[in-house]
Amino acid sequence: MYAIFQTGGKQYKVSAGDVIKVEKIEALEGADVVLTDVLLVSDGEKLTVGRPHVKGAEVVAEVIEQGRGKKIIVFKKRSKKTYKKTIGHRQWLTELKIKEIKTA
Repeated sequence: MYAIFQTGGKQYKVSAGDVIKVEKIEALEGADVVLTDVLLVSDGEKLTVGRPHVKGAEVVAEVIEQGRGKKIIVFKKRSKKTYKKTIGHRQWLTELKIKEIKTA
């Protein structure tokens, strides 16, 4: 069984037991999070596609860790203008372990 859900403007395909990193979700470490923006659910035989979301479907996950990702360097330059700018960015991330996928 797998599901595709949306959080933080991105879509993720998950099964029970998967560990993924998503954009930060406000929750304490060890707490359970219920994700309701489920776009598709498959149980092996039956495929349910939402319009835009599957009614009654939920993905239950446990928060393993809150942290930050790798630093990304952003460099901007305009040739012949003597303009250079370097900045960095580290995205806040939440690591989730998928416990179960519920359907209606």
